[in-house]
Amino acid sequence: MRVRREPAIQIKTAAQLAAMAEAGAAPSFLGYHGFPATICACINDEIVHGIPRTARRLRAGDVVSIDCGAVVDGWHADAALTVPVGTVTAELGRLIATCERALWHGLAAARPGARLGDISHAVERCARAGGPGRPGGKYGIVEDYVGHGIGSEMHMDPPVPNQGRPGRGPVLAEGMALAIEPLLVLGSPGTRLLDDGWTVVTEDGSPAAHFEHTVAITSGGPWVLTAADGGREGFARLAQQPPRELAQSHS
Repeated sequence: MRVRREPAIQIKTAAQLAAMAEAGAAPSFLGYHGFPATICACINDEIVHGIPRTARRLRAGDVVSIDCGAVVDGWHADAALTVPVGTVTAELGRLIATCERALWHGLAAARPGARLGDISHAVERCARAGGPGRPGGKYGIVEDYVGHGIGSEMHMDPPVPNQGRPGRGPVLAEGMALAIEPLLVLGSPGTRLLDDGWTVVTEDGSPAAHFEHTVAITSGGPWVLTAADGGREGFARLAQQPPRELAQSHS
Protein backbone atom coordinates (compact mmCIF):
# COMPACT_ATOMS: atom_id res chain seq x y z
CA MET A 1 0.00 0.00 0.00
CA ARG A 2 1.33 3.41 -0.96
CA VAL A 3 0.03 6.92 -0.61
CA ARG A 4 1.16 9.97 -2.53
CA ARG A 5 2.29 12.40 0.11
CA GLU A 6 1.84 15.66 -1.84
CA PRO A 7 -0.86 18.07 -0.63
CA ALA A 8 -4.37 18.17 -2.08
CA ILE A 9 -4.57 14.67 -3.54
CA GLN A 10 -7.75 12.68 -3.92
CA ILE A 11 -8.31 9.44 -2.05
CA LYS A 12 -9.29 6.74 -4.54
CA THR A 13 -9.56 2.95 -4.45
CA ALA A 14 -9.07 1.97 -8.10
CA ALA A 15 -5.32 1.42 -7.73
CA GLN A 16 -5.84 -0.90 -4.77
CA LEU A 17 -8.45 -2.96 -6.67
CA ALA A 18 -6.16 -3.30 -9.69
CA ALA A 19 -3.18 -4.31 -7.55
CA MET A 20 -5.22 -6.96 -5.73
CA ALA A 21 -6.60 -8.43 -8.94
CA GLU A 22 -3.12 -8.60 -10.45
CA ALA A 23 -1.93 -10.56 -7.41
CA GLY A 24 -4.89 -12.94 -7.54
CA ALA A 25 -6.49 -11.41 -4.47
CA ALA A 26 -9.87 -9.90 -3.66
CA PRO A 27 -10.67 -7.11 -1.18
CA SER A 28 -11.82 -8.25 2.25
CA PHE A 29 -13.47 -4.95 3.11
CA LEU A 30 -15.69 -4.27 0.10
CA GLY A 31 -19.21 -5.34 1.05
CA TYR A 32 -18.14 -6.58 4.50
CA HIS A 33 -21.25 -5.98 6.62
CA GLY A 34 -22.16 -3.49 3.90
CA PHE A 35 -18.92 -1.48 3.92
CA PRO A 36 -18.91 0.45 0.61
CA ALA A 37 -15.18 0.67 -0.20
CA THR A 38 -12.04 -1.39 -0.82
CA ILE A 39 -9.95 0.38 1.81
CA CYS A 40 -10.57 2.41 4.94
CA ALA A 41 -9.11 5.92 4.78
CA CYS A 42 -8.97 8.09 7.90
CA ILE A 43 -7.77 11.68 8.13
CA ASN A 44 -6.59 13.50 11.25
CA ASP A 45 -9.14 12.84 14.04
CA GLU A 46 -10.64 9.82 12.25
CA ILE A 47 -9.40 6.64 13.92
CA VAL A 48 -10.76 3.67 11.93
CA HIS A 49 -13.29 2.62 9.27
CA GLY A 50 -13.27 5.89 7.34
CA ILE A 51 -14.96 5.74 3.94
CA PRO A 52 -12.82 7.11 1.06
CA ARG A 53 -14.57 9.84 -0.89
CA THR A 54 -13.33 11.16 -4.24
CA ALA A 55 -14.47 14.70 -3.41
CA ARG A 56 -12.31 14.84 -0.30
CA ARG A 57 -8.81 16.24 -0.67
CA LEU A 58 -5.79 15.97 1.56
CA ARG A 59 -3.85 19.06 2.57
CA ALA A 60 -0.35 19.68 3.80
CA GLY A 61 -0.14 18.98 7.51
CA ASP A 62 -2.79 16.24 7.49
CA VAL A 63 -2.14 12.71 8.64
CA VAL A 64 -3.87 9.91 6.77
CA SER A 65 -4.30 6.28 7.82
CA ILE A 66 -5.00 3.60 5.25
CA ASP A 67 -6.28 0.17 6.26
CA CYS A 68 -6.51 -2.60 3.67
CA GLY A 69 -7.60 -6.23 3.82
CA ALA A 70 -7.25 -8.88 1.12
CA VAL A 71 -8.14 -12.54 0.71
CA VAL A 72 -6.12 -15.03 -1.36
CA ASP A 73 -7.26 -18.64 -1.80
CA GLY A 74 -9.61 -18.25 1.14
CA TRP A 75 -7.05 -16.76 3.56
CA HIS A 76 -7.31 -13.19 4.82
CA ALA A 77 -4.66 -10.63 5.76
CA ASP A 78 -5.07 -7.13 7.15
CA ALA A 79 -2.61 -4.22 7.33
CA ALA A 80 -2.63 -0.48 7.98
CA LEU A 81 -0.26 2.47 8.12
CA THR A 82 -0.35 6.18 8.85
CA VAL A 83 1.60 8.73 6.80
CA PRO A 84 2.05 12.51 6.91
CA VAL A 85 0.89 14.68 4.04
CA GLY A 86 3.70 17.12 3.28
CA THR A 87 5.23 18.52 6.45
CA VAL A 88 3.50 17.87 9.77
CA THR A 89 4.25 19.13 13.27
CA ALA A 90 6.93 17.43 15.32
CA GLU A 91 4.22 16.29 17.73
CA LEU A 92 2.33 14.51 14.96
CA GLY A 93 5.56 13.01 13.65
CA ARG A 94 6.29 11.54 17.08
CA LEU A 95 2.75 10.13 17.32
CA ILE A 96 3.15 8.32 13.98
CA ALA A 97 6.63 7.02 14.85
CA THR A 98 5.55 5.79 18.29
CA CYS A 99 2.49 4.00 16.93
CA GLU A 100 4.58 2.16 14.33
CA ARG A 101 7.24 1.28 16.91
CA ALA A 102 4.55 -0.05 19.28
CA LEU A 103 3.30 -2.32 16.51
CA TRP A 104 6.74 -3.87 16.04
CA HIS A 105 7.14 -4.42 19.76
CA GLY A 106 3.83 -6.28 19.72
CA LEU A 107 4.84 -8.33 16.69
CA ALA A 108 8.12 -9.30 18.35
CA ALA A 109 6.18 -10.76 21.29
CA ALA A 110 4.15 -13.10 19.04
CA ARG A 111 6.02 -16.32 19.78
CA PRO A 112 4.93 -19.87 20.62
CA GLY A 113 4.47 -20.38 24.34
CA ALA A 114 3.99 -16.68 25.09
CA ARG A 115 0.65 -15.32 26.26
CA LEU A 116 -1.66 -12.98 24.41
CA GLY A 117 -1.17 -10.47 27.22
CA ASP A 118 2.53 -10.34 26.38
CA ILE A 119 1.65 -8.78 23.01
CA SER A 120 -0.75 -6.32 24.60
CA HIS A 121 1.79 -5.37 27.25
CA ALA A 122 4.57 -4.85 24.70
CA VAL A 123 2.37 -2.49 22.68
CA GLU A 124 1.26 -0.58 25.76
CA ARG A 125 4.73 -0.16 27.28
CA CYS A 126 6.12 1.23 24.05
CA ALA A 127 3.18 3.61 23.66
CA ARG A 128 3.48 4.82 27.26
CA ALA A 129 7.24 5.33 26.98
CA GLY A 130 6.89 7.44 23.84
CA GLY A 131 4.33 10.02 24.98
CA PRO A 132 4.16 13.58 23.63
CA GLY A 133 7.00 15.88 24.59
CA ARG A 134 5.04 18.04 27.00
CA PRO A 135 4.65 17.99 30.80
CA GLY A 136 2.51 15.02 31.84
CA GLY A 137 2.00 14.11 28.20
CA LYS A 138 1.03 10.60 27.20
CA TYR A 139 -0.74 9.11 24.23
CA GLY A 140 -4.27 7.84 24.53
CA ILE A 141 -4.57 4.14 23.68
CA VAL A 142 -7.91 3.46 22.04
CA GLU A 143 -9.73 0.67 23.89
CA ASP A 144 -12.94 0.40 21.86
CA TYR A 145 -11.22 -1.07 18.80
CA VAL A 146 -8.49 -3.72 18.98
CA GLY A 147 -6.59 -6.31 16.97
CA HIS A 148 -7.97 -9.75 16.23
CA GLY A 149 -7.37 -13.27 15.12
CA ILE A 150 -7.42 -13.74 11.36
CA GLY A 151 -7.33 -16.59 8.86
CA SER A 152 -10.26 -18.20 7.07
CA GLU A 153 -12.27 -15.16 8.19
CA MET A 154 -11.14 -11.57 8.50
CA HIS A 155 -12.17 -11.18 12.14
CA MET A 156 -11.71 -14.18 14.41
CA ASP A 157 -10.97 -14.86 18.05
CA PRO A 158 -9.03 -13.92 20.03
CA PRO A 159 -9.34 -10.14 20.30
CA VAL A 160 -5.90 -8.53 20.72
CA PRO A 161 -6.06 -5.48 23.04
CA ASN A 162 -3.38 -2.80 22.89
CA GLN A 163 -2.83 -2.77 26.62
CA GLY A 164 -2.71 -5.46 29.26
CA ARG A 165 -0.67 -7.42 31.76
CA PRO A 166 2.05 -9.84 30.68
CA GLY A 167 1.62 -13.53 31.32
CA ARG A 168 -2.16 -13.36 30.98
CA GLY A 169 -4.59 -14.64 28.38
CA PRO A 170 -4.45 -17.56 25.94
CA VAL A 171 -1.18 -19.30 25.22
CA LEU A 172 0.10 -18.50 21.72
CA ALA A 173 0.50 -21.62 19.61
CA GLU A 174 2.36 -22.34 16.41
CA GLY A 175 0.06 -21.86 13.42
CA MET A 176 -2.01 -19.04 14.92
CA ALA A 177 -2.35 -15.80 12.95
CA LEU A 178 -3.11 -12.43 14.51
CA ALA A 179 -3.74 -8.92 13.24
CA ILE A 180 -2.00 -6.60 15.71
CA GLU A 181 -3.04 -2.95 15.38
CA PRO A 182 -2.12 -0.17 17.81
CA LEU A 183 -4.43 2.86 17.70
CA LEU A 184 -2.92 5.92 19.41
CA VAL A 185 -4.29 9.44 19.78
CA LEU A 186 -2.80 12.72 20.98
CA GLY A 187 -5.65 13.30 23.44
CA SER A 188 -8.33 11.26 25.17
CA PRO A 189 -8.91 7.68 23.94
CA GLY A 190 -12.68 8.20 23.86
CA THR A 191 -14.35 7.51 20.50
CA ARG A 192 -17.48 8.57 18.62
CA LEU A 193 -19.23 7.02 15.62
CA LEU A 194 -20.22 9.41 12.82
CA ASP A 195 -23.63 9.44 11.16
CA ASP A 196 -22.36 7.40 8.19
CA GLY A 197 -22.40 4.41 10.54
CA TRP A 198 -18.75 3.55 9.89
CA THR A 199 -16.25 6.33 10.56
CA VAL A 200 -14.93 6.39 14.13
CA VAL A 201 -13.41 9.66 15.37
CA THR A 202 -11.83 10.88 18.58
CA GLU A 203 -14.28 12.47 21.00
CA ASP A 204 -12.04 15.45 21.61
CA GLY A 205 -10.97 16.01 17.99
CA SER A 206 -7.35 15.02 18.59
CA PRO A 207 -5.36 13.37 15.76
CA ALA A 208 -4.95 9.60 15.59
CA ALA A 209 -2.43 7.11 14.22
CA HIS A 210 -3.02 3.49 13.20
CA PHE A 211 -0.57 0.76 12.23
CA GLU A 212 -1.31 -2.91 11.63
CA HIS A 213 0.31 -6.11 10.36
CA THR A 214 -0.84 -9.70 10.14
CA VAL A 215 1.61 -12.07 11.81
CA ALA A 216 1.85 -15.86 11.83
CA ILE A 217 3.24 -17.55 14.92
CA THR A 218 5.85 -20.10 13.85
CA SER A 219 8.49 -22.27 15.52
CA GLY A 220 11.10 -19.90 14.09
CA GLY A 221 9.44 -16.81 15.55
CA PRO A 222 6.96 -14.25 14.21
CA TRP A 223 6.45 -14.21 10.44
CA VAL A 224 4.88 -10.93 9.34
CA LEU A 225 2.69 -12.00 6.44
CA THR A 226 1.89 -8.45 5.32
CA ALA A 227 5.53 -7.36 5.10
CA ALA A 228 7.30 -8.24 1.85
CA ASP A 229 10.36 -9.48 3.74
CA GLY A 230 8.43 -11.28 6.47
CA GLY A 231 9.32 -8.55 8.95
CA ARG A 232 13.12 -8.79 8.84
CA GLU A 233 13.68 -5.07 8.31
CA GLY A 234 11.19 -4.06 10.99
CA PHE A 235 12.70 -6.40 13.58
CA ALA A 236 16.20 -5.23 12.64
CA ARG A 237 15.17 -1.62 13.32
CA LEU A 238 13.72 -2.69 16.64
CA ALA A 239 17.00 -4.35 17.61
CA GLN A 240 18.84 -1.09 16.91
CA GLN A 241 16.86 0.86 19.52
CA PRO A 242 18.87 2.31 22.40
CA PRO A 243 19.03 -0.31 25.19
CA ARG A 244 17.29 2.01 27.69
CA GLU A 245 14.31 2.59 25.39
CA LEU A 246 14.05 -1.11 24.58
CA ALA A 247 14.10 -1.99 28.27
CA GLN A 248 11.38 0.59 29.02
CA SER A 249 9.17 -0.85 26.31
CA HIS A 250 9.38 -4.41 27.64
CA SER A 251 9.71 -3.90 31.38
